[in-house]
Amino acid sequence: MTGFFAGRTLGDLGRDLRSGAETAAGLLDRALESIDPSLNAFVTVDAEGAAAAARAADEELAAGRDRGPLHGVPVAIKDIVDVAGLPTGMGSAHFDGYVADRDAACVARLRAAGAVIVGKTTTHEFAYGASGDTAVNGPSRNPHDPSRISGGSSGGSAVAVAAGMVPLAIGTDTGGSVRIPAAFCGIAGFKPAYGAVPTEGVFPLSVSFDHVGVLAATAADCRTAYRVLTRQPQDALAGHDDLRVAWVEGAPVADEVAEIVRGLLPGAPAERVELRELRRVFAAIQDSEAYEVHAERVADAPELYQPATLDRLRRAGETPGWRYVRASRERARFAEEAAALLRRHDVLALPTVPITAPEIGQEECALGRVQPVLLSLTCAWNVLGLPALTVPAGTAGGLPAGLQLVTSAGREDLLFALAAGLVP
Repeated sequence: MTGFFAGRTLGDLGRDLRSGAETAAGLLDRALESIDPSLNAFVTVDAEGAAAAARAADEELAAGRDRGPLHGVPVAIKDIVDVAGLPTGMGSAHFDGYVADRDAACVARLRAAGAVIVGKTTTHEFAYGASGDTAVNGPSRNPHDPSRISGGSSGGSAVAVAAGMVPLAIGTDTGGSVRIPAAFCGIAGFKPAYGAVPTEGVFPLSVSFDHVGVLAATAADCRTAYRVLTRQPQDALAGHDDLRVAWVEGAPVADEVAEIVRGLLPGAPAERVELRELRRVFAAIQDSEAYEVHAERVADAPELYQPATLDRLRRAGETPGWRYVRASRERARFAEEAAALLRRHDVLALPTVPITAPEIGQEECALGRVQPVLLSLTCAWNVLGLPALTVPAGTAGGLPAGLQLVTSAGREDLLFALAAGLVP
């Protein structure tokens, strides 16, 4: 947490750029100086390309052309998202040497807004894991304790923001892959509603659940980036008094995490949601769709996978077709139930992850096997396609915990308004 951008918001940077106190080129230099290789946040740094973009951003500002709140701001991109001219390795030996020939749609929108792309961040192999510790280039490391996981699969993006290397990063979220590492690293992370940000140019994990999301130090900065990516105006956040907030129960949570997170919303009534059943639906659909993407690679070049990824894919390939069909039907039923719940309440709240960050390589915790535990409170909202935000809730044993807020599509500002009034 010693990088230049620690404690600096997008608003701070924008004021400095427009007052002349900083330049885009200077901010890029700060970003490059702040990269700590020991945390393994970045797999590719594009110093030359970023320098050209920063010079162009400075020239435009000097000429009176201002592209908005991300103009001249350094941004990092998860390494399953294509950036033209840079490798997209996806944490796997399968794509060693592959270089993208065009930008993903989300990257193109960032460039159009004047953002400076610094490089690509470490991902769990093919984004198929919530721990962030399985990749051909090794694990991304939690800046609060480098012996512990960052969370995944967007672990490098979370580490880059939390350690102050960049103020903003792009991640993807199929079952929690933005929110889990954001919570573990003590920052904010936002998964928009399904389809709100285009996934063109993003390597698929599970097409029914894949989302592009953002990670930043604050919820307000996530909102700013989200509005850029969805081409919405950067208007002021309206106040929302008397929000109806319900506390979601339905899966085990470690006592120390529950105490910290629940304390932020002590008066919220409890609602039970079938999180375990939603997790089962998630697993059947994700496994089927993930195996469809990888079936030929598993058959033709299994040795190029990390062992844990290969084992998981082979097990995924055993999912029977009837289970996928049934899960798809159950998904529709759960969506109806969630819609009814969100007619009674404006926002649903629960911990982002039920534990704090385990050690790298740890497979078991007090609540069970680590990988399923990590996803137990996040994957339901991918099944339902609902917008979900995680914000820092405090620490337990020196490690961060996150509060997760969920609402209906189109009501995203309720999440940001509620987050603005919370003080961990």
